Amino acid sequence: MATRKTEDAFSLSFDPTKFADSFREFAEKGAAQSKEAYAKMKTATEEAAKTVEATVESAQSGTVELGLKAIDALRTNAESSLSHMEALLGVRSLSELVELQTAFIRKQAELAVEQAKTMQEATRKVAENVAKPGKDAAEKAMSSLKKG
Repeated sequence: MATRKTEDAFSLSFDPTKFADSFREFAEKGAAQSKEAYAKMKTATEEAAKTVEATVESAQSGTVELGLKAIDALRTNAESSLSHMEALLGVRSLSELVELQTAFIRKQAELAVEQAKTMQEATRKVAENVAKPGKDAAEKAMSSLKKG
């Protein structure tokens, strides 16, 4: 009779088919979660690569734009200086020299202020354009974290 109680105890506690079913279900669930995690990681990596590419493109075009503005400012300043030197060659009196020099200095100061404003505005726009892809990506990531 003691053997029968032992057999009953073992037969109730372990059912190999239930164990196999549970293990299969666990493995399938794990595989599905792994696929989902991989898909999310792949998407995030692709989006990060696009963000970096857009940032680099914005930086390159911004650098070109700033370079062209600097060249334009240099050209304007050089032409103005050459014109002033030509005007100085035709001076006939000291008062005319002082008047010409004063007008040139005032014009150069106004031009420098205008050029500084132009460069500042262009630099601000370039900085915004360079930062925009990263900002957009961060906002998208934050909103997807809030949803998930």
